[in-house]
Amino acid sequence: GLGRRIALLFVRAIGRKTIGLGYALVSTDFILASMIPSNGARNGGVILPIAQGVCETYDSRPDDGTAGRLGTFLMNLLYQCDVIICATFLTGQASNLIIAKLAKETAGVELSYASWFVAAIVPSLISLIAVPFLIYKFFPPEIKETPEAPKFAADELVKLGSITKQEIIMLAVLLAVVFLWTTKDYLHKFDTAIVALLGIGVLLFAKVLEWKDLMGEKNAWSVFIWYGGLVNMATFLGETGITKIFADRMAGMTMGMIWTFALAILVLIYFYSHYFFASITAHVLAMFVPFLVVTIAVGAPASLTVLLLAYFSNLNAGLTHYGTTPAPIYFGTGYVKQKTWWTIGLLASIVNILIWSIVGLIWWKILGWW
Repeated sequence: GLGRRIALLFVRAIGRKTIGLGYALVSTDFILASMIPSNGARNGGVILPIAQGVCETYDSRPDDGTAGRLGTFLMNLLYQCDVIICATFLTGQASNLIIAKLAKETAGVELSYASWFVAAIVPSLISLIAVPFLIYKFFPPEIKETPEAPKFAADELVKLGSITKQEIIMLAVLLAVVFLWTTKDYLHKFDTAIVALLGIGVLLFAKVLEWKDLMGEKNAWSVFIWYGGLVNMATFLGETGITKIFADRMAGMTMGMIWTFALAILVLIYFYSHYFFASITAHVLAMFVPFLVVTIAVGAPASLTVLLLAYFSNLNAGLTHYGTTPAPIYFGTGYVKQKTWWTIGLLASIVNILIWSIVGLIWWKILGWW
């Protein structure tokens, strides 16, 4: 109930206009993403039910010609902003942990919780401002004012009652975990995974979570199983020289290009190849290491390449209605037609690429990443 309570508080505070309502739910996703590495759980379990409740309040339904009143705009906004939020945090979605490990194993670039966030925050905030207004401009909702949304949120908060002991424990543990993740290498040497396991242990001991809750997280277990095998495979390929051979061959194809031009071509191919993938994890498993190795081989700075590929691995999920876990969840509500979804996805991708390639590069230069 903690995530739902946070979302309702935001809606009550800034949900009087349609764009404010969208930002209220996006703000909830932003806060939860700093602690919960499951974009499916955040959106499907917390944000979508509230969004649907508000749409019902304004008689915006997917099957009677009223989707455009509010639902179409809201579902598009929430999903496109979620992929930006996924790129903002190491815990934005589960595959980011795989990306961080592969970056270290393949290129020697370490991405901690803090460094990932600091490098992402400036382009992320600009994208989170630009993309909603892009959607609002080209696909505006029929309803511009939502004065009933704060009332809806207030009524739901009354139903929730006072904050419970379990919610307080959950909040305290999550804040402690984020603090330990952020201060790694500054105040302590605890590995990120150890900190997460300690947090889960406390929640289990306090009976905030039960073992069956953990067993139900199928996506997390899938990543866990893939994680070890993938890291060992990457190490093996490097030790046997296979990645070097592949890089040399691919580098030969871009021979004579300056590294900036080669980098631009390769990351764009990487970005738009997500049309052929139904998950971020599948895309990362198939293409992250080869494209990282090749791009570095043509002379691009390793750290810059890692950052672009890492963030683009999340942002490209906005292209389609199957790009990552929340995509079919939002698309399945029926509020958005496929043509509209793909059109918005393409427009948002152009905006995101420009922001993260221009503002991002300037910001990373200031931070000393390249």
